[in-house]
Amino acid sequence: MPAGSTGRKSNLAREAEAVVIGCRDGVALGGHLWSAVGPSSGSVVINPATGVAARYYHYYARFLAEHGFDVLTYDYRGIGQSRPERLRGCGYRWRDWGERDFDAALLFMEALRPGQELLVVGHSIGGFLPGLSAHAGRVARMLAVGAQYGNWRDYAPAHRRRLFVKWHLLMPAMTLLTGYFPGRSLGWLEDLPKGVALDWALQRRWNGPRSAAKTDASRSFETFHAPILSLTVTDDGIATVRAVRRGLSHYRNAQVEEVLLAPDDLGFARIGHFDLFHARHAAGFWLDSLLWLRDGTNPWPHKKPSEHLAFA
Repeated sequence: MPAGSTGRKSNLAREAEAVVIGCRDGVALGGHLWSAVGPSSGSVVINPATGVAARYYHYYARFLAEHGFDVLTYDYRGIGQSRPERLRGCGYRWRDWGERDFDAALLFMEALRPGQELLVVGHSIGGFLPGLSAHAGRVARMLAVGAQYGNWRDYAPAHRRRLFVKWHLLMPAMTLLTGYFPGRSLGWLEDLPKGVALDWALQRRWNGPRSAAKTDASRSFETFHAPILSLTVTDDGIATVRAVRRGLSHYRNAQVEEVLLAPDDLGFARIGHFDLFHARHAAGFWLDSLLWLRDGTNPWPHKKPSEHLAFA
């Protein structure tokens, strides 16, 4: 199947088509297109969290399509349907997911549905990566759910030691031993390319020489001007308010609205970092998210976190 083309119907849901997205460096990404039921309110690109396959977001994608959006789900290079035959030695880095993969996904949707607003739902690192795209200025709105990049200093105090040992000691050790991170065999998310795992574990966010690369990446965020609705929950030990503010502080030219919800605001005892895209939230969080995606209305205007939670 040629890169950038749509293919046969996926067996995951009747609305989805399997697609292949061609990146500018020749890497092909696997994904699915969910066409709007009725007139379309816009095009949505869903960016997964690190180590989470796109299939986890398929129920939410189908929900958005049923409520009038064209939706693209896709796997970053090295993950799920975009995994190469050999993961060892592939050389993929975290930054590639934003500069190349998200950029290609955005252009794919723009070409497929010209003239429609381009919207982004970014989960965890998926809310940070759009700022690395050369075409980030084309985004109209973003819903960022727990958007951060795994800085261990920002983990909730009650979970910090455990998460530090897991993600910043054991993960790099296993990665260096095997040549990639064997997340699936450990029951810790999906397998990850070596470069991605070490970027996360060692906080190596940019390629190249430290000062020059960080400057280039910082500039790329300046083209992103779309409003961002940033949401986290009080029992998320990874995407704390400090973590989210640190990550989204790179979007200096975007207006960021912050929302902090407690699990009982949504009718649940626990939510954490991953639960909001589970189908149990269809009648709550999912419905509320339509207000932001459709017309830019914050569904939770009175749920702002306290200013004193900002990091130093």
